[in-house]
Formats: sequence, structure tokens, C-alpha cells
Amino acid sequence: MNSFDIIGPVMVGPSSSHTAGAVKIGNIARKLLNTRVQNADIFFHGSFLATGRGHGTDKALIAGLLGFSVDDPRIPESFRYAGEAGMSFVMSGADLGDVHPNSVKLLLSGADGKKIEVVAASVGGGAIRVTEVDGLPANFSGDYPTLVVNNLDQPGHVTEITSMLSHKSINIATMQLYRSSKGGNAVIVLECDQEVPDTAIRWLAHLEGILKVTYLGLKDND
Repeated sequence: MNSFDIIGPVMVGPSSSHTAGAVKIGNIARKLLNTRVQNADIFFHGSFLATGRGHGTDKALIAGLLGFSVDDPRIPESFRYAGEAGMSFVMSGADLGDVHPNSVKLLLSGADGKKIEVVAASVGGGAIRVTEVDGLPANFSGDYPTLVVNNLDQPGHVTEITSMLSHKSINIATMQLYRSSKGGNAVIVLECDQEVPDTAIRWLAHLEGILKVTYLGLKDND
């Protein structure tokens, strides 16, 4: 346990879960898109939908998509800054099913044509969990450099990825495997202790049977 766990984040309030967590979700979704957000369709669920506006969740999420930090004094005016940056957004409610009550679904697109779908939850104290990427399950915090590899469920992909990371002297903190069905689409989620270089990500993306590689780096990508 550290001081952050005890006293929570330094932030613009009023709520660590509804405000700081929402900023962090926006920031992580922006980094997963890996380009400037041009359009965002945002679907609030549960408590985020019921009480989010009063807690500033809507403005906090847009602030995160703009790259603001949780203690940025511009958060309450994030809608205005989004307009100045040329970012359009639409917000609505949705029932996302059996998920955490502080959950949100984001459909993002960038000026360069990149798109991503992210479902994430603010789980308290400013901490978050990403639970879906592009419609496939995930479970990561955004606190580590993270590889999300969409692939065909075929032998050898786990070995290829872990061998590459070992060759680059990158230690794996956690690894999760999901698949829709035997031989169908699958996803490998790896949280790492070091940043994964762009050359390694491009190498992975060109392997046979790899459908998409999404990377969350801790460094800003703007």
C-alpha cells in the first residue's frame, strides 16, 4: 500500500471515482487509439449515467480524451477546449449488462482513420479497469505498458509474443488469454514492466494470424 491508496489522487473534484477515474479512462482510451481523438460516441452506464453529470463525469471524460491530467484546472471547461481542438462528441446512456456500475463505453475515431472501441470502469480512488477492447474481453489497469493482441486461435502465437518480449529484455507482469471459441478469434493481454518499442509492435502486427495489435504506452503519444 502506498500514499495514493490511502489518501487518493491529487485531482480536480468532486469525486475520485466519478471525476478522477473518468479523466483516467479518457486518457487511456486516447492512448489506445494512439492518435488525436476527432470523434467520440460515449455511452454511460449505471451510476455514471445516474449521477455522473452532477459529479462532472462528462466533463472529466472529455478532459481525459484531450490529454488533461486529473489535477488539470481546465477540466470544468473541457467542452470548450474540445470545441477549440476540433473534437466532436455525443453522449448518451446505455445498459452495458453485468458490468461495474461506474462503466462507460467509448467509440473513438481519429483524423487518420484509426478507430477503437473501449469499455472501462472506474473502480474507486481514481483507479480504473479496462474490461473490453474492440468487443473482446480484457482486464487491465492502465498502470503498466500493455499489449492487446487480437489473433486467430492458433498454436504458436503466445510463444511468438513472449519470445519477442524476452529478446527485447521486457518482463511480463501479467498475461491473460481469451477466445470466443476454439479456433475462433482470441485476444492476448500482456502488462509489461518496460515500454515495448515501436519496431516490436510493427513486427507483431505483420505476423500471420495476428488481426490487430493495440498498445498502451505510459508516455504521451501527442
